[in-house]
Amino acid sequence: MFPCCVRYVLNPCPVTLCVCVLLPHHVQPNVTKVFLSSSKRVKSYRNTNVERGNWSSKREYMLSMIGYAVGLGNVWRFPYLAYKNGGGAFLIPYTIMLAVAGIPLFFVESSFGQFCSQGPINVWKAVPMLQGVGVAMMLVSTLVTIYYNVIIAYSLYYLFVSFQSHLPWSCSSGSWNCTSTPGGVLGVRGHPARAGAVVKVVRAMLVCHLVPSLSLSEVVLQRSAGMDETGPVLWHLALCLLLAWVLIGAALFKGIKSSGKVVYFTAIFPYVVLIILLVRGLTLEGALDGIEYYIGTKSDLSKLSEAGVWKDAATQIFFSLSIASGGVTALSSYNKFHNNCYKDSIVVCVTNCATSVFAGFAIFSILGHMAHVYQKPVSEVANAGFGLAFIAYPDALSQLPVAPLWSVLFFFMLLTLGLDSQFASIEVISTCLQDSFPTILKSGRGFVTASVCIVLFLLGLPCITRAGIYWVTLIDHFCSGWVLLVAGLLEFIGLFYIYGGNRFIEDIEMMIGTKSALFWLWWRICWFALTPLVLLVILAWSWYTFTPPTYGPVGYPSWALSLGWCMITFCLMWIPAVAVRRVLGARGNLWQRLKAACTATDDWGPYLDRHRGERYSRQRKRDTVELHADVFVIANNDICP
Repeated sequence: MFPCCVRYVLNPCPVTLCVCVLLPHHVQPNVTKVFLSSSKRVKSYRNTNVERGNWSSKREYMLSMIGYAVGLGNVWRFPYLAYKNGGGAFLIPYTIMLAVAGIPLFFVESSFGQFCSQGPINVWKAVPMLQGVGVAMMLVSTLVTIYYNVIIAYSLYYLFVSFQSHLPWSCSSGSWNCTSTPGGVLGVRGHPARAGAVVKVVRAMLVCHLVPSLSLSEVVLQRSAGMDETGPVLWHLALCLLLAWVLIGAALFKGIKSSGKVVYFTAIFPYVVLIILLVRGLTLEGALDGIEYYIGTKSDLSKLSEAGVWKDAATQIFFSLSIASGGVTALSSYNKFHNNCYKDSIVVCVTNCATSVFAGFAIFSILGHMAHVYQKPVSEVANAGFGLAFIAYPDALSQLPVAPLWSVLFFFMLLTLGLDSQFASIEVISTCLQDSFPTILKSGRGFVTASVCIVLFLLGLPCITRAGIYWVTLIDHFCSGWVLLVAGLLEFIGLFYIYGGNRFIEDIEMMIGTKSALFWLWWRICWFALTPLVLLVILAWSWYTFTPPTYGPVGYPSWALSLGWCMITFCLMWIPAVAVRRVLGARGNLWQRLKAACTATDDWGPYLDRHRGERYSRQRKRDTVELHADVFVIANNDICP
C-alpha cells in the first residue's frame, strides 16, 4: 500500500471527472500504465477541440467538402460551357484558371478557418475592420440557400412523378403531353384556357420534344405571364420544399456529427449514377456524336482568342468551387489544428473539376442519342441551367427503354448533389450564429438548425408561387455573382496586404510544418498578384457586361430590378458599416484609429492554448490532460470511448 490523496473535480464544460493522485516517484510508472494505457488516445484528446467540436474522421470532412464543391452546376452548367466555348479547347483556360484562381483561394479559405477554428465572421478577428466581409458571406449564403432549395424541390417533384410506367412528359404518356390538358399530376390544377392554346401550338408545330418545356412551365411551375402576377402558392411544390427542408434539418440536427454520416451516401451516390448513365449512354446510337460536340474532334482552338471564353472559365471555376461564400471556411473550422489543409485543397479542387468533365460525357452521350432520334444537330437539343436539368435531359431519358428507371436515378442524383451543397450553406449560418453568441447557443445546436430551416422555408414560399421561377432567377442573377467576387477580392486585400502575407504563411506552417521558400514561391505569386487580378478582371467584366435578368422572353419590371439591387446593397453594406464602427470605436487620431482597426484582436490565433506557441502566447484556462512529475490529471474522456 502507498499513501495517496484522491480529489474529484467536476469541470464546468463539458462535465469531466478528473482524478488527481499524488504518488511517490517509484510507483509513478506503474500507475501511468493503468491510467494512460494509450498514448495515442491522450495525444488525440490534446488535439481535440472539446468546446467547439471536430470532425469524427478525416473521411467525413473530405466527403463533406467534396459534396459542397460538387453541386448542380457541375452537371448542368459546365458541360454546356465547354460545348459553347470550343469543346476540348475550353479545358485549357479552365485548367489555367483552376491553377491561378481556384486552388489558391480555396487553400486560403481552408487554412484561414482551420487555423483559428472559427466561422466566416469570427475569422476576421485577424483584421477586425473587415469583419463585415464575413457578414456579407453569411447573408449571401442565406439568400442563395433560399432559392437553391427551391431547385431541390423541383428535383423532388420530378423524382416523385417518375414513379410511373410512362414518364408524364413523354409523348407516349397521356399526362403532360400534347394530347392532354396540362395538370392533373399530383393534384396540380390545370388552366383550361391557356392549356387549349398550348395544345394548339404544340399540335401545329408537330414537334413532340417541345412538350417537356411546356410541361415545366405549364404543369410544374404553372408560370404566370410575369413577376407582377404572383398568384397562389403551388402546394405540390410547397410540400416538396417542406420535405427538402426536413431532410436538411434532420441531417444537420447534431451539426457535423450527424451530417458527417449522411455524406457517406450523398457525396458518393452521384458518382455511381454518373457512371451508370455514362455506360448506358455509350451504348446508344448517336452517343459519339454528342461527345464529339462536347469534347472531341470538333473542338475549336480559335475560341481561345476570345476574351469571353477566359471569362467563362474563370467564372465557372470560381462558382463551381463555392469559394468566397463562407462554406469552405466554416467546414474547415472543425478540422484538427495539424490537419494538412494544403493536400486537402488540392484533392477537393481537382476532384471537383474532374467531376465536371466526367459529368459532361454522361450528359452529352445521351443528348447525342436524343439528337439522333429527332434528326437534329446536337446544338439544337443542348441547353444550360434549368433547360438542361428539367427539359432537355428528361426528354432524352424518356426516349430510353425503361425510361422511369433512368429518370428516377437522374433526379435522385440531382437531389443528393443539391443536399450536399445545402448542408454546408446551412452550416455557414449556424456556425456564424453559434460563434457570435456562444453562451446562448452553445448547447442548442438542434434548436439553431431547426429555427434556421423553418425561417428559410417561410422565406422561400414566394419562390413557389406562379411567379416563383422569376424570383429564383432574380436572386440567382443578383446575389450569386458580384457579392462573392467583392468578398473574395477583399479576402486577399485583408490577409495579404493588411494582416500580412508572410505572417499568414507562418500561420499555415504552424499547422502543416515548415516548407521551403521554393514551395511558397508559386503561392506568393498567386496570392499577392495573380488571383486578386483575376478576381478584379472578372468583377470589372461583370459590371461592364451587365444586362437585366430575363426568363426566356419575359422581362422584369423596374421594381423587381430595384429589389435585386437592394439585395446586393443589403449584403455589401455591412462591409463599410462594420469598418466605420471599428474605426470610430478605436482611440487616437484618424491614423491611430485605422491602425487599431486593422490590428488583430488579443484573442486571435489558434483556438486551443496548446497550439498557440510563442507567436500567440496567451493565458486562457482550458480543460487539458497534463503530465507532471508528481501530479497526474486524467480526464474521463481519455478512458471512455
